[in-house]
Amino acid sequence: MKCFEFMGKEIFARFGIPVPRGRMVLTPEDAAQAAAEIGKPVVIKSQVLSGKRGKAGGIKFADTPEEAAQAAAEVLSMTVQGLPVRRVLVEEKLKIDAELYVAITIDGAAKAPVVIASAKGGMDIEEQDEADIVKTHLDVFLGLPAFLARDVARKIGLRGNLAKEFSDILSKMYCILNHKDAELVEINPLVVSGDHLIAADAKLTIDDSALYRQKDIPFVDEDMTEVEKMAKAAGVGSFVELGGDIAIMANGAGITMGTLDMIQLFGGRPANFMDAGGGTGVEGTAKAISILLAQNPKVIFINIFGGITRCDDVANALAQVKRDMGIPVPVVVRMVGTNEEAGVRILKEVGIDAYRDMKTAAQMAVALAKRGEGA
Repeated sequence: MKCFEFMGKEIFARFGIPVPRGRMVLTPEDAAQAAAEIGKPVVIKSQVLSGKRGKAGGIKFADTPEEAAQAAAEVLSMTVQGLPVRRVLVEEKLKIDAELYVAITIDGAAKAPVVIASAKGGMDIEEQDEADIVKTHLDVFLGLPAFLARDVARKIGLRGNLAKEFSDILSKMYCILNHKDAELVEINPLVVSGDHLIAADAKLTIDDSALYRQKDIPFVDEDMTEVEKMAKAAGVGSFVELGGDIAIMANGAGITMGTLDMIQLFGGRPANFMDAGGGTGVEGTAKAISILLAQNPKVIFINIFGGITRCDDVANALAQVKRDMGIPVPVVVRMVGTNEEAGVRILKEVGIDAYRDMKTAAQMAVALAKRGEGA
């Protein structure tokens, strides 16, 4: 889950990383009040889950509370990178002598956290020459020892007090990575202001699977589609919309990924990823099917390898949805495993044939989608 900048800065401040004074507001009037409280020139920053806000005009400056109100009104009426601006961050305008970049994220290939730092931060960091980027992988059993933090500071050219502050900030970022179950902790830019460093921006991404234990972090759903929000509200396992026309449900992440691959192999376009999980039961399965229908697909493809999940439960759910709501598109089912015979019989009673072979079922789903049956 991506956090808004103001959320990231609140967490940074809690862990002792210096951030500008300011607060998030929802109206121009509150922006003027926040600017008056700060008592000096401010910056009005759009709070959207996107980068390049400055280039899009989503960041403005103001010298007085009246100017802050006007700037906030303009920003709150904008869309930035296609995202409507619903809130802004009002914070003190910093004196900027230089801009650095620093982040800690997870390198999946190396199976380890990695520190990424550069003396050339700010906009277009992704276009920096590799020679200007310092990367240091961390041993999770050692963490980020002080000597390693100082070494990163030295490699990006910092000396004296700035090097000391950088090392301290980097250590605190690693604490955030661990304690907040973060996948990414990023500061860009980390501003050199006189003899001190200040986090002028904050990017924080939390591992979705760990959100249940991060109760103090508000849930952010603004990067989710409406159907994804429906799926989450319904308690449907893992669901991601993909934009195709074949709605897919399977029971397990591996079999779901395999189903997506096979549909694409035969020239089809998956509408979604849905891992309905194991042992979902009739009611939960019926909810999952209703989510698939909400995407208006041309075909529904259900791929069940019955273990904990019983084939007769899935079949009963399908039959229930067909009786109660109707299913206006073809349904292709591949079903093997626990209570398979009972499941096949239940499906046959409502006019749905089940396949045992995944390849044959996937080919049928793609063929039906291409014919546009039920569209």
